[in-house]
Amino acid sequence: MASTCEQVEEGKTSWPELVGEDGDCAVTTIEKENKLVNAQTILEGTIILQIYICDRVYVWVNKKGIVISTPTIG
Repeated sequence: MASTCEQVEEGKTSWPELVGEDGDCAVTTIEKENKLVNAQTILEGTIILQIYICDRVYVWVNKKGIVISTPTIG
């Protein structure tokens, strides 16, 4: 039986096409394209722990809520 990480990585794992898009819309798109991940917006400059979690996608946004970097799993 495949692990959760293996299952997640069988789907889409990065979304470069979402850079410049609205963060909330990006979250919806990501979760639709890979139903095994949980996406959430994170404001640019927020300090987070650098812990890899295979079913998480951080969507980094600026103060206007626009995606500023490629969302990827981890």
